[in-house]
Amino acid sequence: METDQALLNAARRMDRNALVRIFDLYSPALYRYALRLCGDPMLADQIVGDVFVKLLEQLSAGNGPTAQLRSYLYETTYHRIIDEARAARRRLPLEVTDWLPHSTDPTFLQLEDKILFERIAQAIRYELTHDQRHVIILRFLEEFSLRETAAILGKQVSHVKVIQGRAIAKLRGSLEAYHGRITMPSSRIRSIPKTLGI
Repeated sequence: METDQALLNAARRMDRNALVRIFDLYSPALYRYALRLCGDPMLADQIVGDVFVKLLEQLSAGNGPTAQLRSYLYETTYHRIIDEARAARRRLPLEVTDWLPHSTDPTFLQLEDKILFERIAQAIRYELTHDQRHVIILRFLEEFSLRETAAILGKQVSHVKVIQGRAIAKLRGSLEAYHGRITMPSSRIRSIPKTLGI
């Protein structure tokens, strides 16, 4: 399978097959990322389309990324989401169901687990700041490194660490408060944050 760099080099020569392959590889993940943040399937689709239009425009002009294609695409998507949020002047919603990780473990999909994940999703949606939400999504759902996340968000790695730490503390506090209101084995409560890295 071709590497990001090989694909990018071919795309910079405007190789049609490489451009199609890049779209096929990255558009589903970028769509999920955009949808998690904007909550609107049509808008998410439009944002991803805009990202690839920008990539084509940049490459055809001899500009655009020369390395780190994946990070470049996520960074462009991030900025388009920010632009849309500013234009709409509304808070970015999250779809609860998109936060449920996929697993083949049948115990994972039990009702209590779904309820806890819904609680985590609500906490991410309503209790985290805009930056904290982006960091949690990029780090734990999209699985970017700290350095990649910092590059996408245009921040220093040390700043991303601080944002991540505060977000995790808020999520932990929210789960602990929630745990006090429900009757569920504490071992199950403890297993949920570990799945999300919190």
